[in-house]
Amino acid sequence: MMEPAAQSGTRKPAWSLRRLLLTGILLPVLALIALNAWSLYEQTLSSLHTAYDRTLLASAKSISEQIGVVGYDDQAELHAIVPYSALEIFEADNQSRMFYRVSTLDGKLISGFDELPMWHGRIPQRPPYAALVDFYDAEFRDHPVRVAVLLQPVASATGRGMAVIQVAETLELRESLALQILRDTLIRQALLVLVVALIVIIVVQRATQPIRQLSHDLQGRAQGDLSPLDASEAPREIQPLLDATNHTMQRLSRLLNDQKRFVRDASHQLRTPLAVLKVQVQSAKRGDIPAALAFEEIDDTVDRATRLANQMLALAKVEQLRQEDTAQPEETISALDEVVRDVALELSPLIAEHDMDFGIETESCPVPAHEWMLRELTRNLLHNAIRHTPHRGHLFICVKPEQDQALLSIEDSGSGIDEELAQRLFQPFSAGNARSGSGLGLAICQEIVQTLGGQIKLSNQYDAHGKIRGLQARVLLPMKPAGSDQPLFGT
Repeated sequence: MMEPAAQSGTRKPAWSLRRLLLTGILLPVLALIALNAWSLYEQTLSSLHTAYDRTLLASAKSISEQIGVVGYDDQAELHAIVPYSALEIFEADNQSRMFYRVSTLDGKLISGFDELPMWHGRIPQRPPYAALVDFYDAEFRDHPVRVAVLLQPVASATGRGMAVIQVAETLELRESLALQILRDTLIRQALLVLVVALIVIIVVQRATQPIRQLSHDLQGRAQGDLSPLDASEAPREIQPLLDATNHTMQRLSRLLNDQKRFVRDASHQLRTPLAVLKVQVQSAKRGDIPAALAFEEIDDTVDRATRLANQMLALAKVEQLRQEDTAQPEETISALDEVVRDVALELSPLIAEHDMDFGIETESCPVPAHEWMLRELTRNLLHNAIRHTPHRGHLFICVKPEQDQALLSIEDSGSGIDEELAQRLFQPFSAGNARSGSGLGLAICQEIVQTLGGQIKLSNQYDAHGKIRGLQARVLLPMKPAGSDQPLFGT
């Protein structure tokens, strides 16, 4: 199989816009000119035939004046003395030559060139002139000729008869005139083609100037400069291309910023647990604390570092899915109620370990979202609720439609949150308790909800005496439109 590099190396270079326009315009024009030239040549020859056929007819009539007759009808004997010099007056500029033949109706030669073939045609019913004349093309002495045939009645005091007069003319003059007209026309049309080609080149040069300027500006940019291109003075035809380019650069800028943020946060946040882990290992090696306690602390540090790494990867994946949804807007529909029940079942050992009073109510809520995002959102919210709910506390989950949105509500019986912490709780690495979490769980939830176009809110719940009795996490997500036949995925 050919390697991709080899395939790209053999790819033919794309045509330039100038070459494409020149080819697309000039080829049809040249074809039209060729067709027009052939048609013009034929029409010119036809017109010249019409004009010079009159000369042939005049030559034939001139010869008929030199014919005499003795006898009548079948006994008529024709005689003619026609010097060839009599035809010279009809030869134009010595470019063509003329020949004649005078004969009787039965083909008997009276005068002229005997090798000129006898006419065997018919007079048209409507001849072009007021005479019994026919015109046709033939060959004589290996040259194409134009022949005029005149049936001329001859009468005199001594007789009456019918003569057949044939006058032939070579075609040099006619063809040279037709070629001259064709040549002059082709020269003018060639000049027209050159003008068209020059105009195409100039127009393409001016039309592509903004593209070349944009290319120059892009090449002159500093590395990493992904600011939008200025499309205010660009032609309207390339505005969609510039808009798409700016949109792509905006997405790349977001991707680069997210990558930088991920690297920065990862290097900052993972440095602390790794440093703590190193100190704990060194302390255990020196025997400063009992081995069992040392292993317990090391295990706890590894768990927190693992949870932090997983949450950071989850945060990066949320952003990746957001970019994919922007590039490919096809919706994936998932059932929020089934996802919530699956996550609750997955975390049931933790709920049982805390001996909680747990309740769950769900109704069908199809949501346009990836199942993984809904699962990650539910898992983080439920983990927080379990972690902050006291032993034998109360935990309740509700999923139901609310107007055209899906409501996910998680209520616990924890100590709630203070107002100052509530303002920054959704920011990355803003944990209420640094030892119990990394501060990324709610940030992940916030990113997921914003990506899905929903809302998330944490609010304290109060009893009748105004005392905090727990915390409610309330999430509203857009639902699948009613009546849609979109299949459910991830169910």
